[in-house]
Amino acid sequence: MPQIPKLDSTDRRIIRALQSNGRMTNLDLAAAVNLSPSPCLRRLRNLEKDGVITGYSIDVDARIYGLPVTVFVRVSLENHTEGVVANFERHIRDTPEVLECYVMTGLADYLLRVVVADLEDYERFVRARLHPIGGISSIDTSFVYGTVKKTAVFPDVGNVRR
Repeated sequence: MPQIPKLDSTDRRIIRALQSNGRMTNLDLAAAVNLSPSPCLRRLRNLEKDGVITGYSIDVDARIYGLPVTVFVRVSLENHTEGVVANFERHIRDTPEVLECYVMTGLADYLLRVVVADLEDYERFVRARLHPIGGISSIDTSFVYGTVKKTAVFPDVGNVRR
């Protein structure tokens, strides 16, 4: 099993700064975390090499992009044999409308975050993408009609553990 890297407060400040603005230059990042540029870049490269930072991305307004409807879908499987689970997860990985899929405890087995253009598009998603997978016992849908908070920035670990 790979060893999990130990992060110190400076590593976490670098991560939080980049989560807030992934396009900042190393010079700006170094200033934001109170380091000189060379040690900052060395730490950043180590965070990437160690798999702490797994990639860089951008946030896009889904409404402007043309996918204004966000749906949370709870899926329960008929049974949990290795084949049924593997088949479901393989199909979900290959389904572009599904942005996130979590294995859950509780009443549903999976929670999906799905984006679609409209209600008819969601119906097409269910009929053409989910139903053909097979092995699904129930699908429970919640449509998002507002967002109170959305962030990719982790809380400061020092402030969480009180």
